[in-house]
Amino acid sequence: MKKYFVILLSLVAVASAYADKRDSIGSVVDEVIWVVGDEAILKSEVEVTRIQAAMEGIRWNGDPDCAIPEQLAVQKLFLHQAAIDSIEVTENEIASGIEQRIDYMIQQTGSREKLEEYKKQSLSQIRQSMHDDLRDQMLIQRMKEKLVKDINVTPAEVRRYFRELPADSVPFVPTEVEVQIIANTPRISIEEINRVKDELRDYTDRINKGETSFQTLARLYSEDPGSRRAGGELDYTGRGMLDPAFAAVAFNLTDPKKISKIVESEFGFHIIQLVDKRGDKIKVRHILRKPVVSDSAVNASIAFLDTIADYIRNGETPKQLEGLYVGTFNFEDAATIFSDDKDTRNNRGLMFNRSERGQTSRFQMQDLPSEVARVVDGMQVGDVSKAFSMINDQGKTVCVIAKLKSRTEGHKATITEDFQVMKDIVMEKRREKVLHDWVVNKIKNTYVHVSDDYRNCKFEYEGWIR
Repeated sequence: MKKYFVILLSLVAVASAYADKRDSIGSVVDEVIWVVGDEAILKSEVEVTRIQAAMEGIRWNGDPDCAIPEQLAVQKLFLHQAAIDSIEVTENEIASGIEQRIDYMIQQTGSREKLEEYKKQSLSQIRQSMHDDLRDQMLIQRMKEKLVKDINVTPAEVRRYFRELPADSVPFVPTEVEVQIIANTPRISIEEINRVKDELRDYTDRINKGETSFQTLARLYSEDPGSRRAGGELDYTGRGMLDPAFAAVAFNLTDPKKISKIVESEFGFHIIQLVDKRGDKIKVRHILRKPVVSDSAVNASIAFLDTIADYIRNGETPKQLEGLYVGTFNFEDAATIFSDDKDTRNNRGLMFNRSERGQTSRFQMQDLPSEVARVVDGMQVGDVSKAFSMINDQGKTVCVIAKLKSRTEGHKATITEDFQVMKDIVMEKRREKVLHDWVVNKIKNTYVHVSDDYRNCKFEYEGWIR
């Protein structure tokens, strides 16, 4: 499931906007307005957050002059506890998150150049300015997840909540669909594979001759956004978390000065360098290069899938299966026989929506890959689409035909049809209460000083004023 996130604007750009605002309203002397533990909150921080929120269209509950410093104070409480509990995020995770957000912002602005023009920063400066803010967000999120990880609710509690819910408060469940797919991966030419391998051999040769470093080439040429910024470095990782082919070579490296042979994984082609081994975990750096799929290969895959779709619509058996297949040829059989997608092939093509809350075959439109959602949106139940191309989770081009298995139109939730929806609501309310109570208790046990200007505020959490 794709996680929803708000576009993060550069704090440098926001600070610049704040500076422009100060120039227009006169000089503002900065001051400490709150102290939480040994952390100070400055008036300038509040103004920067206010401008950032305005640019992102965020609205505050209540008076922003009160809500903003309280939010900053709560964040400091979670960060303090994360430090106590030794919660960490790796540079690779931060870099990957930054790349996701930059890719999204490029989509919104139209191009890298337009993004840089809008932000008045280079892409490198944008990455740097986002780093600390994103790191703190990830630490806060992990701290919250730790605090609520053991929460659960019983079916009886869900039924009771729904029974006591006023009729006008029953949630609306958006339209949900079940989708099946058959995927075909376009063939990459031998010439293109050799081109990529020659590039990697050249990198190895340049490193071995001392002309440059592995890290420099990784930053310049690697196509792994999660590690590129860190010079290709992956943090300590167990064998089971890596692609099997990658892991087989990486865990056999013994000399940090040597570069591995070229490795093919499901993501592309790599060269690997050992950094360190620690128990059953390994730290390596790598350079990933991905062969480019030609238009002719994509067209060939689309033609193949359109032929399969025609057989399915007509109930005809493909010529290559004549004498081997008995019965009416259908989408489910075709997915099992022809699909390249390992996640759906054994489920007769059925896609699954996976999240931290479990797995379901139902998707809301925004949770589907965007290319699939666009196609499915105009289909009737049972329809099989024309073939189309998309980029999968590994960043590879694949061609797909889709079938709309079911559609449940948007409706008011019922306990019989939407038990999971209601359970999620009850769980979320339980989590909110646990986190709220934790903050209140944390305030009681933390040194807090609030400037007199804020003593008449109506805060979400009690205990700030003493």
